[in-house]
Amino acid sequence: MASKRDWLEAGLTVLGEEGAPALTIERLCGALGLTKGSFYHHFKGMTGFKTDLLEHFEAEHTSRYIAGAEVAGDAAQARLHRLMNLVLEDEGGSHDLEIAMRAWASQDAEVHALQQRVDRLRIGYLRSLWRDLGGPEADADPMAHLLYLVLVGAQQVVPPLPEEDLREVYALALRLTPEDRRESH
Repeated sequence: MASKRDWLEAGLTVLGEEGAPALTIERLCGALGLTKGSFYHHFKGMTGFKTDLLEHFEAEHTSRYIAGAEVAGDAAQARLHRLMNLVLEDEGGSHDLEIAMRAWASQDAEVHALQQRVDRLRIGYLRSLWRDLGGPEADADPMAHLLYLVLVGAQQVVPPLPEEDLREVYALALRLTPEDRRESH
């Protein structure tokens, strides 16, 4: 029997590969090779599954990255580089998912609310890193948005910007961090 997490991961895979319309009990059962009974063991229908799926997305694609960056220590530069590495190393797996989630958010109020929350959390974390780097307070919001919009924009271009190119764009942007606060990484 599949765990609840297995179902949620299958849901994220289906969403990323085929979009929100493909999120059906039948499609999920097919993806896992299981019956509807197994699905209903964990969820009270598609409404419950959707709510849990959105929470899982936030936990795995926002909270996990922030927690992973925080283990890099007290140095803001180290946390920023760790965050960048975590996100870029996972881009192969989450690129299509992020696009699908944004498309779904444009059509569904619950998903839209989640996307707003996720965007606020991500930008807020980048803002706090900028402040910890000693950047001017007036630049905290614009820099947080710049770093985030680079990623969102890179996900939207066709074909997507390769990881190496995206790293170069971030390296350029990070040259804007205060010189006297930069630490080796």
